[in-house]
Amino acid sequence: MHSFAWWPTVIVLGVATFTDLRSRRIPNWLVFPFFVCGLVVSVWLHGWQGAEQSLSGAGLGLLIYGFLFWMGGMGAGDVKLCAAIGAWIGPLQLFYALVFTGLVGGMIALGVAAWGGFLKELFQHTGDLVFSSQECGEAVLSNPRRRKIPYAPAIAIGTLISFFAR
Repeated sequence: MHSFAWWPTVIVLGVATFTDLRSRRIPNWLVFPFFVCGLVVSVWLHGWQGAEQSLSGAGLGLLIYGFLFWMGGMGAGDVKLCAAIGAWIGPLQLFYALVFTGLVGGMIALGVAAWGGFLKELFQHTGDLVFSSQECGEAVLSNPRRRKIPYAPAIAIGTLISFFAR
């Protein structure tokens, strides 16, 4: 991780978290300039090797979160945010960030389920998705009635943890 990435990343993660919690959207006006600046700064500081690192980080974010978006479990704003973060911090740091993000996201989902009183239902349908070979009614990722949580807070916390974990 480059030390110059700390403040821009913190600021963008703060704004993305606020907008995702408020409106369930992460705006393009936030993530696209952040992505471009990450690429430009990497090239400016490290030349073509910086461009390679920046694009590799963005590609990793697109690959992993793009797959989750394709499966119906992630929003497009989350995908673009992770790609932009990857452009700033590179693929190795992003890998750590994604691991921590997954752990934090799981804890947030459990907390929301416990607070909302549907923890038992959450585990029941998760088991159906994992262990059943047939359609599970409501327990499908493409179900529009499933409960959704904003994921930018998990991305923000996981990314910030990754700054201190390496």
